[in-house]
This record gives sequence, C-alpha cells and structure tokens, in this order.
Amino acid sequence: MRSVKVSLGTRSYDIKIATGLLVGLGTDCAALKLGQKCAVITDTNVAARYAKPALTSLKRAGFEAVLITVPAGETAKRLKQVESCFNQLAAHRLERKSFIVALGGGVVGDLAGFVAASYLRGIPFVQVPTTLLAQVDSSVGGKTGVNLAAGKNLVGAFYQPRLVLCDLATFRTLPEREFRAGLAEVIKYGIIYDASLFARLERDMAKILRRDAASLAHIVARSCEIKADVVSQDETESGLRAILNFGHTIGHAIEAITAYGRYLHGEAISIGQVAAAHLSAELLGLPAKDVERVRALFAAAGLPMSIKLNSTQRAKLLAAMTLDKKVSAGEINFVLAERIGKVVWGQRVPTAAVHRALDAIAPPH
Repeated sequence: MRSVKVSLGTRSYDIKIATGLLVGLGTDCAALKLGQKCAVITDTNVAARYAKPALTSLKRAGFEAVLITVPAGETAKRLKQVESCFNQLAAHRLERKSFIVALGGGVVGDLAGFVAASYLRGIPFVQVPTTLLAQVDSSVGGKTGVNLAAGKNLVGAFYQPRLVLCDLATFRTLPEREFRAGLAEVIKYGIIYDASLFARLERDMAKILRRDAASLAHIVARSCEIKADVVSQDETESGLRAILNFGHTIGHAIEAITAYGRYLHGEAISIGQVAAAHLSAELLGLPAKDVERVRALFAAAGLPMSIKLNSTQRAKLLAAMTLDKKVSAGEINFVLAERIGKVVWGQRVPTAAVHRALDAIAPPH
C-alpha cells in the first residue's frame, strides 16, 4: 500500500492507495474514532456496485450506517440535492458525533463534502473516490461545493476530509470515457509540477490505458503527492494553489456553455489545457516543441483537443470566463506554462489573445 500525507497541522490526514481498500473501510473509520452513526452518500451508478460492500464493512465494524443516494452526473451538484441530504441526515438523527462517507466520483465528493461542512456547522467526513479523476484530484485538498445556474462551484467551502481511501479496484468498473477523462488531471500535474511524470506518461500511456495495476498505483500516488504538496503550502488558494487551475479557466467555461451535458470535466479541461498551452506559447514563450508534446500526450490519451464555436458561442464562452472564480478586477487570470513542469499563475490575458487561442483549438475545416 502507498500512503501520502496532507500536512495541515491538526487537520492533517492520510491518503491511502491500494487495491481492495473498500473492504477495510469500517476498520479504517473505527481507527479515526468518529462516533457510531454514519451516512454513506453515493450516486445511483456507484450504489449499484459499491454501496453493499461499503455498508457491510461499516456495519461489521460496529457502525450504524445509512445510505443516501443522489442522481448520477454533474446535475446532482445543486442546492436542491444538498437540502435533500440535510433532510435525510436529520430524519436519521445524525448528530455532531456522526460522520459522512463520500463514496463515488468527483460530483459525489464535492456534494457530500459540502453537506458535511454545513450540516450542524460541520461533521467529519471520509472520502472514498471511485473514479480516476476523483482519486487524483477532487477528493484531495478539501474543496467542496455545488454549482449555480451562473457557473460551476460558486457555492462551497474549504473543508478537509479525515481520510481518503483510493481503492484501485474501482477502476475495473470505470467506463473507458470516464477513465480517459481522469487522465486529463494526471497530465496536468506533469505540466504544472513534474516534467519527469509528464515523460513517464508519454512512455507508459499504452500501459496506463490497459489499466496496468503498477502503472496506475504510481500515477495515482504521484498525483496525490503533488496535490498534497501544493495544498499543504496554500490551502485556500491565495497563491500557489492556483496552479492547479491550469486549463480550467477555459475548461470550466466550456462546461458552463454546454450546460454540463456534453463534456465530462476531464474532457473540457483537456481542451482548456491545449488552449492554455497555445496561450503560453504566445505570452510566455513556451517552446513550440513543448506545445507539440502537450498536444501529442492528450491525443495519446484519446482526449478531445478542439471545440467548434460560432461567434455567439464564443461570446458566451468569454462571458462565462469572466464569471470564473479566478477573475479579479474583471480581468481574466490564467495559469500559463513557461515549460513542461513549470507554470506561473495570475497571468492577465488580453481578450484578443484568448481569441487567438480559440482559433488554435478550432477543429480543422
């Protein structure tokens, strides 16, 4: 088993990475001494596969566990669902000594984490991410929240889990499209922080796509190490943590203008990262060979790299970007790369340059 520590003083916690961790969920929770009652929050897809083993493990360890199921997909990240969870927690009489288990992908983790942060002004929670994207990104670092019609993650809280359990066995049931989408965040870590991880992904992509266990254990652990390192230095995104948003300014806007229905998060930020690479070349002198390597790696992962936008959609995209949480004083701030493995944040980008980047990611006619 691999273990990564997120160092945040009294709120530090471990990320455990191995195959078969779900059966030990109850034992791991018991070691945290969180109280006897808990609620497992999951979605309809994950519940069908993993709710039973999770509940069995918790009950075997002596917990009184209830199941709360939300609809699958990004549309579950709504205040309406948060309220529904609150009502069910109250109906089951969960109190401050209770805890929540977030069992599922990024949507479940974001929603359940926000529920945990707000119910009774905060009860503990444990993350059990079941997708690649959630294991390498959203389950680590304490960002929780839901969407508004105006944009993604506009309501939320920084609230750290007590433990993250990454069971690599859950990848066996992960649909191919979801798996590839998760790789977009792994590639991001290579671009922003670790040129040797990027090179390893270039070398091992075929093995990773075959879901080779050793390769996956390595990339999940390395991704978690990088995120843990960044978060422990800047928990609430006042500086360094912003580098984790590479590709997300355009990516989030793509999700917003397509009503969260056309692209998975990883697919949208794949397009966003390719656009950010082109912006980086123009504004920071990212070498052309690095832009090509970035494009080639997303292509090897089978991820989308272009988007067709008419002038109306472009205007909507730019409007969505100005609603992004990363905007300050109306100027759009980007994370841009100087080279693979090194980025800078807080780069103010003129609209004309954004248009040129969108030209660069338009599909060939």
